[in-house]
Amino acid sequence: MVGIRISPARGADHADWLAMRVALWPEGQENEHRAEIAIYDDDEQAPICLIARDDAGTALGFAEADLRHDYVNGCETSPVAFLEGIYVRPEARGRGVARELILAVEAWAAGLGCTEFASDASIDNTESHAMHEALGFEETERVVYFRKVLSA
Repeated sequence: MVGIRISPARGADHADWLAMRVALWPEGQENEHRAEIAIYDDDEQAPICLIARDDAGTALGFAEADLRHDYVNGCETSPVAFLEGIYVRPEARGRGVARELILAVEAWAAGLGCTEFASDASIDNTESHAMHEALGFEETERVVYFRKVLSA
């Protein structure tokens, strides 16, 4: 798409990447986000972070993906490319940024031999559900997790 450039995140992208991570996952501490960004820098193949920028170089969004070798709900193969997170700045939404990011992750995953691409979203995140469906994902199941604290 004209006006959107997708590239792997590098050191110069860290400030923009960090700001967008904080916007997507505000419950995380900044030092936790920095530590996770460092994990992406340490591996040549996976995981990957892709940054979307406009022609002026403004960061529009990002997508983080990894390979999962354990069972991924609804999938039949391994490894599976897994979308760990995707974010598009509110002012850039509706311009095809998420679609371009997803296409780039798909190309990365196919290059690593993956035949399936999976993701998840909170059960109440209907905006994310709609985005996933618009980008060609199909819902495979819904899950509610439970926990019980055991006394020592």
